[in-house]
Amino acid sequence: MTLQLPRHVRIKRLKSGATSFYYEVPTKYRNMKCPVPSEPLGSDFAVACEKSDTLNRLFDEWDQQRKGQPIDTPAAPKIGTVDWLFREYKQSLAYTKKVAIRSRRDYEWAMSLLCDTPTKSGDRVGSRPIRTITPRGADKLYQKIVIGPNGRRDRTAEKVVKLCRKAWRVVHRLFPDEFPKDVPNPWLGVTLESRVKKTKPAVTRDEVYDFAHGCIAAGEPEVAAVAVICFEWLQRPENVIAGHIKWTDYRAPSAPTIIRVAHHKTGTVAPHPLEEGQPDGTVVKFYADAEEVLAAVPRRGVSMILREVSDGIAKPFAFPTMQHKVQRLRKKLGLPAHFTLDACRHGGMTELEEAELTDGQGRALSTHKTQQSYEGYAKRTAKRMLSATRKRHAHRLAEQNEPGDSVRNEAPESVRNGTPEQRKIST
Repeated sequence: MTLQLPRHVRIKRLKSGATSFYYEVPTKYRNMKCPVPSEPLGSDFAVACEKSDTLNRLFDEWDQQRKGQPIDTPAAPKIGTVDWLFREYKQSLAYTKKVAIRSRRDYEWAMSLLCDTPTKSGDRVGSRPIRTITPRGADKLYQKIVIGPNGRRDRTAEKVVKLCRKAWRVVHRLFPDEFPKDVPNPWLGVTLESRVKKTKPAVTRDEVYDFAHGCIAAGEPEVAAVAVICFEWLQRPENVIAGHIKWTDYRAPSAPTIIRVAHHKTGTVAPHPLEEGQPDGTVVKFYADAEEVLAAVPRRGVSMILREVSDGIAKPFAFPTMQHKVQRLRKKLGLPAHFTLDACRHGGMTELEEAELTDGQGRALSTHKTQQSYEGYAKRTAKRMLSATRKRHAHRLAEQNEPGDSVRNEAPESVRNGTPEQRKIST
């Protein structure tokens, strides 16, 4: 049977004997600086056809624009425009590999905010060519975004500028011919308004366990477990909800006294000890309250946090669903409005500092790789201030009680050159 290959697709025989498909823009168009990339399509013919269709539509769009013809696909942004730049950025590894799924909604919103900003001519910024965004234009766009419909929004405008800096840098590397040679990134050097950055809230241990016990009583043990895991073992909420905390990592036969917490953002694993035997034969359980909460969670699969879809079928919670459950139960239990899963994790990090752990000890539990990223989580609570004040006061008392303090800078009488009367006579 003969395969009818899509346009610009060829077959290549690999050394292993397998067949693979490749998309290649003809040399004629490559010499014309066609920005559509040549790339492997894999060995699956159906997948290769789907990918090549997308690439061919991009090629046709560029070719029509090159010839001065109208674009046939109005939904697709024109190559070289700001809309196109953000589309390419969202398809890049810098976005798909580095931007967390829970953060992508904010990224999308910030991109839309910039692209939908009207210009003096009445058109959208997104429809403008990248080359028309100059450094002065970037400054004006920043000032325009800062003044929102409900007042100033310095943080929002700052996020847009930082996003644009990165998107321009990433796409310029991939398609340098679409950018001006003199200033390829106009967002570098934009002066941002000074603002007081808000501190993310943190909840206390009592609030976490009040919430957990209330959830269990309300028949929501999974919600209780998520809050406790974020607080005690410092796991990121999105990882807990996605099912990355597994029963096989909790008191496994090969390691019955630990829980392994894998942090997917940093690629590290923290084996938290759960207990320790004492010389007198007793056992100290470090997380007895947390394990009591976990005991109330039904085991529906390998992952700890799963919701039952039907008999014998379970799946992870959607992140918004879990957030809604937390807020509903938080209100029902009368807990403060700042109670969130993020606040639970921040509360656990703050407790590390209140316990006066060293930087190394705290980072061993949280698996943060740098001191800067670690110290941003611990809040400056009254308890930490009191502990620091006590230590400072004790240091001052210790200095006052040192024997050497009674010795002044003046010489003792025995070494002076006589009494005043003697010195007078000698003169």
